[in-house]
Amino acid sequence: MFELYEKSIQKLELDQILELLAGCAGSEEGKQACRNLMPTSDLDDVRSLLEQTSAASDLCTRKGYPSFSDVKNVSSSLERADRGGCLQPVELLHIASVLRAARTVKAYCAEDEKPTVLDPLFHSLTANKYLEDRIFGAILSEEEIADTASPALADIRRHMRIQSGKIRDSLQKVISSPAYSKYLREPIITIRDGRYVVPVKSECRGEIPGLVHDVSSTGSTFFIEPMSAVNANNELRELELKEKKEIERILSELSAEAASYRESIDMDVVLLTRLDVIFAKARLGYQMRAWAPIMNDEGKIDLRSARHPLIDSAKVVPISLHLGTDFDSMIITGPNTGGKTVTLKTIGLLTLMAECGLHIPAGDGSCLSTFDSILADIGDEQSIAQSLSTFSSHMKTIVDVVASCDSRTLVLFDELGAGTDPAEGAALAVALIEFCRKMGSRVVATTHYAELKLYAMRTPGVINASCEFNVETLQPTYKLLIGIPGKSNAFAISRKLGLREDILKEAADLVGKSDKDFEDVLSKLESQRQQMEAARLEAERLRQETAKIKQQSEEYNLQLQKERDKAMEQARKEAKAIIDDARRTANAASEELKALRKQLQDSADTTGLNQRQAEIRRSLNEAEDRMKAKQPQQKRPEPKRPIMIGDTVELLKLGTKASVIAIHKDGTYQLQAGILQIKAKPSEVYLLENDNPYQEKVRPAHSGREMRMSATPSEVDLRGMDTVEAICVLERYLDEAMRSNLKSVRIIHGKGTGALRSAVQQELRKNKFVKKFRLGVYGEGEDGVTIAEFD
Repeated sequence: MFELYEKSIQKLELDQILELLAGCAGSEEGKQACRNLMPTSDLDDVRSLLEQTSAASDLCTRKGYPSFSDVKNVSSSLERADRGGCLQPVELLHIASVLRAARTVKAYCAEDEKPTVLDPLFHSLTANKYLEDRIFGAILSEEEIADTASPALADIRRHMRIQSGKIRDSLQKVISSPAYSKYLREPIITIRDGRYVVPVKSECRGEIPGLVHDVSSTGSTFFIEPMSAVNANNELRELELKEKKEIERILSELSAEAASYRESIDMDVVLLTRLDVIFAKARLGYQMRAWAPIMNDEGKIDLRSARHPLIDSAKVVPISLHLGTDFDSMIITGPNTGGKTVTLKTIGLLTLMAECGLHIPAGDGSCLSTFDSILADIGDEQSIAQSLSTFSSHMKTIVDVVASCDSRTLVLFDELGAGTDPAEGAALAVALIEFCRKMGSRVVATTHYAELKLYAMRTPGVINASCEFNVETLQPTYKLLIGIPGKSNAFAISRKLGLREDILKEAADLVGKSDKDFEDVLSKLESQRQQMEAARLEAERLRQETAKIKQQSEEYNLQLQKERDKAMEQARKEAKAIIDDARRTANAASEELKALRKQLQDSADTTGLNQRQAEIRRSLNEAEDRMKAKQPQQKRPEPKRPIMIGDTVELLKLGTKASVIAIHKDGTYQLQAGILQIKAKPSEVYLLENDNPYQEKVRPAHSGREMRMSATPSEVDLRGMDTVEAICVLERYLDEAMRSNLKSVRIIHGKGTGALRSAVQQELRKNKFVKKFRLGVYGEGEDGVTIAEFD
């Protein structure tokens, strides 16, 4: 059975998926582990593997992919070091790389506060920064040991540099000497066999005493070590031997230290390789736009928009199917190249991928079952050498399937019963499917036989399915239709391709009446299905539009409700602020009035009394102004008639009433406001239709505002007003000040250009109640104010 299972895995092309997975791994160890993955049928193990892949996918989304490129297989090196062997620099560098990978991957997890199922793997990693730094600090590359590897090595190399300098100086004298330079091929110093030499012409080799170490390929140059440099070269050679021994000692020491941590390093390699495979699964799932399926062990399959992972994602047509609930077997029919075999492979391959812990390219919520074995008879294995025909090769595999299937088996038959007499092949196919069903297996089979279509229609637990084919374009759509048997469409395709009609008619006459009636029924079913599908799509479109409109309406209502709540909340806050402000002002006024009453009883100081009254009035006015600023201005109704001479109007800027005494040709009005005459535009006045200056009016009761006006302040601020407005306000203020028995007032007009100051002082000169006036002094406002005194 195991051999058949392995052959089925190969036919379903799991090895190609694992090769793609290996391409996503970061280390060679991880790549090899990916290629060696095998499906598992244990439900708990599969769920655990899928959870690990999902956790890795989530981590990669939030933090990116960790690096596993430093992971190497160092087990053999550690074993040799444990036996007392001296490791080469490259082996020690690989060990240090593993330690660095363990440290960085462990840190990758430590930075994340969200717990995952991978935490035990991350926490089991052992970081050894001490040994990592020792190796990287001592070994610079595969060929170079650092001077800082040990004090002794640094001292030896310092002496070597000094000795090399002495030798070069000695040889430099030789090549610079007039006595020897004529014998040299070139005036340079070179090295042969690790010793410093000079190039001498072959015919002059006896002129420079020394040792010959090499001869050029042409024989024209001898490389001679002069006798004067022999002893120095010998000393340098001794230092090189000391350096070699010291390096061997350092490597042996580092090897021994690595061997002492053998178990933890070996465990790090195992854990890092496992994590590398898990994160490779996450990376592959991202590339395939895959999701984790819901797993069960009850043989239930429910694939939603599943795609074959080896077909170009831009071309593959998703399929949806279910098996193991209402029916345990499926018969797929339809024309050749219509997608029947792809459907078989998609079911089998996605199941194998899930059993390996891989996410599958299918819609969220897809469901798969674990099976002890997936047995597939797909493809043609005919062999001339083994005298196997197409039918014989299929039957050979089917015999093994029948011998191995049970309730934990998924059986996939491609072109069941093909390659022999149709009647016998169809009967054999029905018997094989029935046997597998009795054994409890889940069966999916493809066929062209009409007998199998009838079998599926008549047998409970067996369902028909078909791959849709567009007769108009002679192209398959690759859509899987559940519950509808497929047609071969041989006549329609032949007619479309131009076959003569008389031949087609004769062929149709040769078809049995029952077969013809059956095909007619299938045609009608297909036509009805297409109409129903079109109606379903239209209904779905309308449903989506309705849902969209409903969502927009709900969002609008929600937004409207938020705005309403926000406005009400703002209004509550403003009302509360107004009430609190009014309450504070009223309380303050009450306290001030009590104090005034007491002062009236105790003293007749009118000036102090007026000053206190002015302060109360100012605070009340300010509070009232704040309340009015927060209240919306009501729009006045349009006057019912034009303004005429004698009407009473309101000056909008000043809030003052005035009488119309003349109307000019340009439409402006001449107004009388108290003792002041004002010229105003129509837009600056508003007709008070109920006011008649020539009728005796009943004086209304004083409002709170008018009562507070009796407490006249001792100063008035005219800044920001034009001259006409300022003079009007000043006149009213001076009248109120006189009635309040103020002795002096402070008029604030600002410095500016001096125009407002001049107008104020001119008005004061005309006022018969003003005794005298002067500009303010330091502390009063200087030139920005005028102090006026009354009689």
